[in-house]
Amino acid sequence: MKVSREQWAGRRAKLERGKKFICFALSTMLFALCVAVEAQQAAKPVRIGFMGNRPTAEQLRTDVFRQRLRELGWVEGQNILIEYRWANGRLDRAPQLADELVKLKVDVIFAPASLHVEAARQATTTIPIVFAVHGDPIGAGHVASLARPGGNITGLAQMQTELNAKGLELLKECVPRVIRVAILWNPATPSHRPILKAVEETGRALGLRLQPVPVESTMDFDTAFAAIVRERAEAVLVQQAPIFGAERQQLIKLALKHRLPTMFGTSNYVENGGLMSYGPDLTDLYRRAAVYVDKILKGAKPADLPVEQAMKFELFINLKTAKQIGLTIPPNLLVRADKVIQ
Repeated sequence: MKVSREQWAGRRAKLERGKKFICFALSTMLFALCVAVEAQQAAKPVRIGFMGNRPTAEQLRTDVFRQRLRELGWVEGQNILIEYRWANGRLDRAPQLADELVKLKVDVIFAPASLHVEAARQATTTIPIVFAVHGDPIGAGHVASLARPGGNITGLAQMQTELNAKGLELLKECVPRVIRVAILWNPATPSHRPILKAVEETGRALGLRLQPVPVESTMDFDTAFAAIVRERAEAVLVQQAPIFGAERQQLIKLALKHRLPTMFGTSNYVENGGLMSYGPDLTDLYRRAAVYVDKILKGAKPADLPVEQAMKFELFINLKTAKQIGLTIPPNLLVRADKVIQ
């Protein structure tokens, strides 16, 4: 049977139309599949590992951190899940908590202080780690430099090396007669050793004799103050650390009992009865740390995010406490205070 040229052309055109239809159908199916996969990936929440000490003591800062994330488009239960891990006073559990977060394969670990950072650093070299209130990230060996952190760690630093030195100067100004000052510090906190070295240099320049008093746990508070009294220290400088913040009421009570002027690193100690504090606004640092988490979740590398420093510093003085321990605060110091508690 002969087929005419016109019939061949018709069959060929029909075949071409069929091919185009099949290609279109396959393309549509592939497009729909890609959209479905992308939608599934978009719907899968990212995970943030959050390390802390006590939820009650850190509620305000935690709320500020979460609120800033919401402002940046990250809503718990929708596109993010926050895996909270609290030490509840057992700061020796930090390595265990970090290991748990690594096993969960979280996308980023929020490790606010140097103690948390060290635990997270030992647990992972790949998961990004963000800190908020690190005392001295360079001195602790957690970043190569502020401008170029390198590795998987970055965030915001209090730079307590300078702050504690300034705190010692303010304590001397508040109590001019003081000669011997006790320094409460925690050997497990990585930033404390470089801070202690800087404080000792400042102490020598001020003509002070310093008494470093190591505190391993909250169970050591009574023993520490017994040593302070025995050595006849006339004032106490407390380095900022989770171990002290966890039981600050006990710390303040012991200082009042022995009528010792105290200098702390954050205002919540003074609001609870401590004498003085000089340091950064921690809620501001937690708020800014959320921005680091946001950038990392959007693809930024920790190694390329410069470490920022605290910008807001506050001097708090509690006159009620000064009266309790029989101390008169110099007027020129009072006028420089950001807040005076009557």
